[in-house]
Amino acid sequence: MFFLYFAALAALVAIVIIIVKRSSSKSRFVYPLEEVRSKPAPEYPDLRIAIISDTHYYDRRLGDRGPAFEAYLLTDRKLVRESAELIELAIDEILSSDAEIVLVPGDLSSEGELLSHSGMAKALSRLKNKGLRVFVIPGNHDINMIHGAVSYRGVETEPAETVSDEDFSAIYRDFGYGEAIYRHDHSLSYAVSITEKMWLVAIDTCRYRDNTADLDQVGSRLTQSLIDWLAAIFKEAADKDIAVMSMIHHGIVEHWAGQGKLHPDFLVEDYDNFNHFLALAGVRLAFSGHYHSQDIALADYGKEGFIYDIETGSLVTPPCPLRYANIKDNKVEIRSVKLVEKLKPGSTFAEEAQAFMLETLEYEIVNTLRKYLVNDRDAQLLAEYVAAAFAAHSRGDEDPELKPAFDPGQLSLWGRFIYARQKKIIDNLWANPPPGDLNVTLDLSSR
Repeated sequence: MFFLYFAALAALVAIVIIIVKRSSSKSRFVYPLEEVRSKPAPEYPDLRIAIISDTHYYDRRLGDRGPAFEAYLLTDRKLVRESAELIELAIDEILSSDAEIVLVPGDLSSEGELLSHSGMAKALSRLKNKGLRVFVIPGNHDINMIHGAVSYRGVETEPAETVSDEDFSAIYRDFGYGEAIYRHDHSLSYAVSITEKMWLVAIDTCRYRDNTADLDQVGSRLTQSLIDWLAAIFKEAADKDIAVMSMIHHGIVEHWAGQGKLHPDFLVEDYDNFNHFLALAGVRLAFSGHYHSQDIALADYGKEGFIYDIETGSLVTPPCPLRYANIKDNKVEIRSVKLVEKLKPGSTFAEEAQAFMLETLEYEIVNTLRKYLVNDRDAQLLAEYVAAAFAAHSRGDEDPELKPAFDPGQLSLWGRFIYARQKKIIDNLWANPPPGDLNVTLDLSSR
């Protein structure tokens, strides 16, 4: 989870190891840049898009009460119980909009359970039946979840039936895989024609084949095969003057300074070289998820191109966002909606959900800090401060003026060491470099 980075923060040696590991910009991959470096990128045709991400649909037949389930809720800031209601609300909102297509960049299910995937596919069918086209890609919670997929029975858990990659593409055949014009042989990546002048490339970089009974993989993995496959698609699109946008679970651009060093599992492997490759190919838009935050980041390579990583927060994590991206005249207008405020009108649910998110964040941080001998008092003080920073980044359009004051003098010597190690990270989480995150218009014209 997000706060494993405290392990690195708690010991200088660990920090050095991580920095050294990530210090080299040399890639182990060969990017066929000359093949995709051609004429200026074609303009994007007009298109109206809705995006929901990290829906983590949970089928409550797997169990929604009892000590084991309640203990699970404490370890995760997702609104698991309300996941089905939030999906239905999001679909209602999209159906009342003028969206033409819907993108879901991964983590469709809670923990890869077959029951949850079946429920999610049924929910998405409401959109399909109304004439909208829906495209999905797997996330790290979706396939071969040997460790994570369980049902809850009182104080016990039992293994729940999960899905393979073949199962995933079959379940979601109507949501991208059935109309793909190209499929990658060794992943669940595919390309689909959106209009005569636009293709969507859905890029699967998840490591579900590496999952074990003890560990479900969070991070990503690129392959040379995938890069070569993408290059061939980009070259063909350029030859035909077809614009390309992408969808991927893992982020392709750092969303706060230092994220790539301390949270590499939330970015695609070799992200700097990979996003340069996409930008050079004329891909201006990448829709991502995974980090459960509302954030837009730009990688700008000047005359060689640029790309926006439009990350959409989790539908089941407050503020439970839904995004719209309206492309017109080669500009994209981003609009964001907070569904947590609409789920149970007339109640205090939104406030309670926000409090729950902060409580679970603090709980996780405290438990991690205790492993590094931080006393309970220091751990709680630090947890509240760090949780506020992550909550601000999760909401998007961070306002540094709202960052709470913190006095390190109230900490023990060891607590002050931890604070000194993390202060820059907290500052970076509160920063809000351009462009905006929630409601903003982005120019897609070549520089």
